[in-house]
Amino acid sequence: MKIWVDADGCPNAIKEILFRAANRTMITTTLVANQTLQIPPSRYIKMLRVNSGYDVADNEIVKQLSAGDLVITGDIPLANDVIEKGGHAINPRGELYTRENIKERLNMRDFMDTLRGSGIHTGGAAPQNAHDIQAFANQLDRFLAHVKNYTGAST
Repeated sequence: MKIWVDADGCPNAIKEILFRAANRTMITTTLVANQTLQIPPSRYIKMLRVNSGYDVADNEIVKQLSAGDLVITGDIPLANDVIEKGGHAINPRGELYTRENIKERLNMRDFMDTLRGSGIHTGGAAPQNAHDIQAFANQLDRFLAHVKNYTGAST
């Protein structure tokens, strides 16, 4: 299993949690972005820079993703593609996207886009707070513990 990070919009606090988890579990974690990002020296943490453009990073993640890999993203269409390819997705607020909930999230996203397109102000997501960061850390730990127990791997 590998961890892929949709890193262009990923909050720094989440990246720090992922860096610690990569080193602790020895799972290769790759940040994919259209700009070079600072990453700590580690054999488990990598940076993949892609060209700028709409969905270029998302498409690269889906292209390189293997079934069972984990993707960290707040992008619901990307999470849907990941799940369809047999991967797992967690958003930076700690929500695990699943086959059971991703279509509902995608429909809600599309509905909100339609409202915004018709001129209705829907507001945006609230800024990430300490509760969201803790929820992400907890969800990541649960996921990694489940993978370790399921595979018997030493992570």
